[in-house]
Amino acid sequence: MKRFCLSVLVLMAVSSFPLSVPNLHAQENPLPYATFAQFQTALDQAVASGDIDPFWETILATGQMPLIWDHICVFLYRGDASKVEWRGDFSGWESTPMTLGERQGDTELWMLVKLFPINARLDYKIVLNDSEWILDPLNPYQQLGGFGPNSELRMPEYVYPVDTIPRDDIEKGTLNEQVIVTSSNMGNKNAYWVYTPANYANLDTLPVIYVTDGHEYANDQMGSMVTVLDNLIADGRIRPVIAVFVDPRNPDSPIINRRESQYITNSKFGAFLAEELVPIIDTEYKTDARPEARVILGTSLGGLNSAYMGLNRSDIFGLLAIQSPALWVATRVVDGYEKSDRLPLRIFMSQGSIWDDIENTRRLRDIFEAKGYPMLFIETPDGHSWGNWRALLDDMLIYFFGTENS
Repeated sequence: MKRFCLSVLVLMAVSSFPLSVPNLHAQENPLPYATFAQFQTALDQAVASGDIDPFWETILATGQMPLIWDHICVFLYRGDASKVEWRGDFSGWESTPMTLGERQGDTELWMLVKLFPINARLDYKIVLNDSEWILDPLNPYQQLGGFGPNSELRMPEYVYPVDTIPRDDIEKGTLNEQVIVTSSNMGNKNAYWVYTPANYANLDTLPVIYVTDGHEYANDQMGSMVTVLDNLIADGRIRPVIAVFVDPRNPDSPIINRRESQYITNSKFGAFLAEELVPIIDTEYKTDARPEARVILGTSLGGLNSAYMGLNRSDIFGLLAIQSPALWVATRVVDGYEKSDRLPLRIFMSQGSIWDDIENTRRLRDIFEAKGYPMLFIETPDGHSWGNWRALLDDMLIYFFGTENS
């Protein structure tokens, strides 16, 4: 089973996880070795001498890890271990021959060399002796995921998504208190939060985005969507919108995450969204109740759910936002679009190109294009991570709700 589909997520408290300091590029300071070849020579000399301490002090002084020269990425770890691996987005978080570090001589220094696109961004961890997963102790950058923080690789031309940075100089919207509703279709309780934009009292007829995995999209260390909405609305780059963050966890026991049962072509969950939650929001808030003003957004299994909802409930959701959809779980959704007539849908779809379900997503993209669906498709050198998804929310929002200032 793929790691992102486990039903129980271990979430850290927001206050315990510091946001990484944004920067435009991965390495702000020049490395002491101008080229990888110079680095390799220095390493070989240090290992041959039997004393790697001076070399290691030079590495520590850079304050950087991994070390990067253009497309070349060097991971280093020094410690007592019999086996060291670097697993992450680039390996599907699995152990492969390509994740195994090489011990440098008889020292306790381990190294792995990889090639990545020059603008890539990836999550990873170090795995010691097949069992101990640790953050890279020399990497200052981290990205929070559903299983806690990961170390973050930022290649030289990766640009940090500035719209995810909270600002003090703007008027902000409001994320209301959690609401719990009992679903007759699902036969259980479901929780959600509603975001209303700044100056809501003076606004009317607002489009609405329904966000699955809403507790993570709304988290400023994961999806950062509240911040992105605030920034784009304040700058006049999108129209004011309402967002409904739907939580897949059991409200009575939040450690129980029901996303697998809810998001995999579940008609009862679809009915809850379309026939129960949408009418509640349209009654209680100043919405534009047309399907063409209503988005369903999701990532991974949630992206699969967005595609499924478009196929089956285009009468309610006319706008689909599909991020890294886990289509491999239910390729019948792709087949459904291939067999169906063109539906009244407008589509945003994004996909990471480094270990992700690329082929199925590209197939769905090709079907959409062949049938003439209006669509914005973005493929990035990234993995299956919030670092990927959060960075594309501005593209999605501007595509659906952009203004002349976009």
